[in-house]
Amino acid sequence: MRQRVRSTEKVRNLAPPYQQQLTAYALAAAAAGVSILALTARSEAEIVYKQAHRVIGDGASFNLDLTGDGTVDLTIENKHHHHCTSDFCSSSQFLNLKMAGANQVVYNVYGAVAMKPGMQIGAKNVWRGGLQNMAVMLGSFGTSGVGGSWVNVNNRYVGVKFVIKGQTHFGWARLNVKVQVPQIITATLTGYAYETIANKPITAGQTKGPDNTAIEEPTFAAPSREPLTLGVLALGARGLSIWRREEMLAG
Repeated sequence: MRQRVRSTEKVRNLAPPYQQQLTAYALAAAAAGVSILALTARSEAEIVYKQAHRVIGDGASFNLDLTGDGTVDLTIENKHHHHCTSDFCSSSQFLNLKMAGANQVVYNVYGAVAMKPGMQIGAKNVWRGGLQNMAVMLGSFGTSGVGGSWVNVNNRYVGVKFVIKGQTHFGWARLNVKVQVPQIITATLTGYAYETIANKPITAGQTKGPDNTAIEEPTFAAPSREPLTLGVLALGARGLSIWRREEMLAG
């Protein structure tokens, strides 16, 4: 604390022209500091990615929490149904996505889209909430039929839109799905991610943000007999002392 008082006294002892110049540079330094802080905050934004290996077999389901905050964002359901009448029996198996609350999934006429790596997930996609089909297998009288976008695929992505503190965020879940006749569907969740910046799109399979740029600390050369600069100002009392001594020698 004493050192700060002494430094302030030295500044006050400067001649009026230098005090005006110092004030101008101090204002410039403050403005530069605000810009650097804003850039730093932006660079800290990132994509949060988690690797996984969760097998969701016949009759199983899995609640996925994308952010790890204890809230379920979607549920992957693998349900098998069997029905008989006096004439015949039929069975079906459905692999579905059940979206929590107002959360939504990238959608087409077949249900949840099995997105390929590199496809963009953002506001321009078609979205649908509620229960959405991924794959279905139907069978009766010894015959079977399959449908949906997720029949025998590897490394495909579910595009997800969900809310964090009232703001929209985008993310994805990566799955492998295997459909075996007569009626076995197995899904394996292998990873998931989300973008921490609200309303910013994410690419299917993207695990790192494009703006994770390191900000280097500025390197200052020894002060010379030139007007007070931001580099000298950043050195604090020591820089001011050297600058004043050089000015005296120059005079």
